Amino acid sequence: MRAFSRASVRPSRPTAVGFAGALTAVCLTLSACGGSADGNATAATSAASPSGGTAVRLNRPLTKPELTLTDDQGKSFDLVKRTAGKPTLMYFGYTHCPDVCPTTMADLANAVKQLPEADQGRLQVIFVTTDPARDTPKRLHQWLAAFDRRFIGLSGDFDAVQKAARSVGVSVDKPVKNADGSYTVTHGAEVLAFSPADDKVHIIYTSGTTTQRYAADLPALIRGQV
Repeated sequence: MRAFSRASVRPSRPTAVGFAGALTAVCLTLSACGGSADGNATAATSAASPSGGTAVRLNRPLTKPELTLTDDQGKSFDLVKRTAGKPTLMYFGYTHCPDVCPTTMADLANAVKQLPEADQGRLQVIFVTTDPARDTPKRLHQWLAAFDRRFIGLSGDFDAVQKAARSVGVSVDKPVKNADGSYTVTHGAEVLAFSPADDKVHIIYTSGTTTQRYAADLPALIRGQV
């Protein structure tokens, strides 16, 4: 039987005592391949978009995780060093995802296209696979190119990916191969926005955030005005 992916959804379960109720509430609405938030921020405020999705602004920004993986060109990629001082959006997902991952990448790509050309070149969009056994650098490159050739795909040690994801409030579970040949891949569906001013996460976008919302927010992010 040909292998395919199967979605898995689960509610948020913040583990840090101080994680804001606002983030808990919005993450409970995730309709992702699988989602939960294990956060370490102490407070947050949220702003819902009329067309879907929520932007959660953290009162205490999250530190960019130290993570070195292989990019979609087959080269070593040190996340902290390569994105230092650059406006960065990061998402944890996988290429066999049937719904939320391609939708999120398409929304981001469409939002980026609305930016001035100079700003398009400054923004980095990082896609970190939660299914490294199947998402080789070549597959990541081909898949991301369908959205925007400038998007960067990262793959590598799952434990390192899981640790990094959890450090910024995104839950990631190890993929499970089922008896029928399908896979269950559970991961959070948040897009993390790192400001170039301090290289920290200031805003978390939940699943369902639209192109229009990203397009409205990105100019300020690129200028470090978050």
